[in-house]
Amino acid sequence: QVQLVESGGGLVQAGGSLSLACAASGRTFGNYRMGWFRQAPGKEREFVASISRGGNLTYYADSVKGRFSISRDNTKNTGYLQMNSLKPEDTAVYYCAASISGVRTISQYDYWGQGTQVTVSS
Repeated sequence: QVQLVESGGGLVQAGGSLSLACAASGRTFGNYRMGWFRQAPGKEREFVASISRGGNLTYYADSVKGRFSISRDNTKNTGYLQMNSLKPEDTAVYYCAASISGVRTISQYDYWGQGTQVTVSS
């Protein structure tokens, strides 16, 4: 089992920045790929970004590419999502997740955090 807890969400104006963190406990964090997903009201959960076990490979949704940056520190069992140039359409609950093999597909992720709200005002 891997337990994941997100933090860092909040309210920010359009154009601003937020940094999310995902603290992991339980099994060795470095054994898992990590992903960030989001779900806006009335919409399905969608892929945002993911990172390989060692942190050398990253993947992004087209909608956030160039604005968001995913990283991880396996010595601290923590993953991060730096979000810059935020837009109102980025408003959603953001979830971190861990997977043995998943990259973009929700069903491939085995462990999920409870989510943190990000609200971007116009």
